[in-house]
Amino acid sequence: MKNLSYLFLLLSLLAEILGTIGGFGSSVFFVPIANFYFTFEAVLGLTAIYHLSSNLSKIALFKKGLNKTLLLQIGIPSVVFVVSGGLLANYFKSSNLELVLGLFLVVLALAFLIKSNWVVNPNKKNALVGGSLSGFSAGLLGTGGAIRGLTMAMFNLEKNVFIATSAFIDFMIDFSRTFVYWYNGFIHKATLVYVPFLLLIGFIGTWLGKKLLDYIPQERFKRISLGLILLIGLATLVKVFTTSVPT
Repeated sequence: MKNLSYLFLLLSLLAEILGTIGGFGSSVFFVPIANFYFTFEAVLGLTAIYHLSSNLSKIALFKKGLNKTLLLQIGIPSVVFVVSGGLLANYFKSSNLELVLGLFLVVLALAFLIKSNWVVNPNKKNALVGGSLSGFSAGLLGTGGAIRGLTMAMFNLEKNVFIATSAFIDFMIDFSRTFVYWYNGFIHKATLVYVPFLLLIGFIGTWLGKKLLDYIPQERFKRISLGLILLIGLATLVKVFTTSVPT
């Protein structure tokens, strides 16, 4: 117990609450937080395990909103590409990938916040592209929820449909990449002490997020999701530029 960082656990709870409210999962917040405490590879492994409980909680609480068509159209390419991204994680410089991800999120989130009447047609092609990018990013960087959240926000889905479908897809992704990260040696014994606490936090944070979400009208939900994605993109860019500056 004395080796645990209680601040890290508290920040993980906040990440889970915000991820539930935003509808795209906690990893977009959890990964940058965990990077301050563990190596990049250890963060990937820990995130995959933590997210399993997080998404099981969302599935239990929001299951009535599941869109089975989008689950297949976004979920299948996500699983295929998360395996590809996970296997390639050893070969790419993470800062370059984070730079591209940050710019992508900032530009598109700003565009849809400024042009709030824009809606992307939720057709099969757009769902396949969004799922592929989301899965590949999840495998390579540890987080793809922002890309999937952006895709689903552009589809202008009702909030319960948004969260339930995203959680089912996320669970498929996490289940697949856990085996890939184990194969890569990213799941370390030193971080496993946090797993029981993070599993509990996943359930508590999701429940608290759902309670708060009940007070958020549907018309504000999309703007909150896009606003959080914009902040994630900006935080990613700040992290890239600050860590690349020599000290």
